[in-house]
Amino acid sequence: MPADVLPIIAALFLVVGALYAAVGHAGASGYLAVMAFLSIEAAVMRPTALSINILVAAIAFVQFARAGHFSWPLFWPFAAASIPAAFLGGMIHLPAQALKAAIGFVLVFSALRMAWVAWRRPVTPREPQPPNTPVMLAVGAGLGFIAGLTGTGGGIFLSPVLLLLRWADPKRTAATASLFILVNSVAGVAGLAADGWRPQGWLLPLAACAMVGGLIGATLGSRRATPRALNVTLAAVLLIAGAKLLFF
Repeated sequence: MPADVLPIIAALFLVVGALYAAVGHAGASGYLAVMAFLSIEAAVMRPTALSINILVAAIAFVQFARAGHFSWPLFWPFAAASIPAAFLGGMIHLPAQALKAAIGFVLVFSALRMAWVAWRRPVTPREPQPPNTPVMLAVGAGLGFIAGLTGTGGGIFLSPVLLLLRWADPKRTAATASLFILVNSVAGVAGLAADGWRPQGWLLPLAACAMVGGLIGATLGSRRATPRALNVTLAAVLLIAGAKLLFF
């Protein structure tokens, strides 16, 4: 990590951590976006995002769980299948260009998802109904593998699935996604470590800044709705960063 951009990245990670933790996410796609903007090499981006994800996701989960939004029966099938899949994904080494394309796709998908959430029309509310266990296991395995492969915790994919299919309400979705991100990030880092990755000294200040932001965002987000402007802003940033990786 170049020393001259480290303070900039640290400050931006604080902001990203706050924004994402407000909706139960740890910010991996946001950290990837920041590093993409500053032309950090793709091989550094994945372990950095996953490592910081662990800390911020833990903070987000504690805040949402303390507010009474966590459901173990909703969480465990997704996690049981996703953990080994994320470990496997973390062990896979893609060529640099392929890894850039994969991360770029994740960022663009994240942007479209956030834009959809911000601009969708209200629907008639109904009681959420979780799916049966085999379906949850299958979804968890697929999302876990993508999480480990691309350096995200998978929550950016799990959240829209839970909301679109009416498997959980927004607050319970945030609580479930935060712990899902945590366990998948741990599995992804374990996969990277098994393949020889070791943390560097510059990771500590980045993690500290992201944690401060995560604590602020999760505390506020667990008690109030996320403004539409937040999703729009994040969508724009992620879309630009994703396009930068995919086309430049």
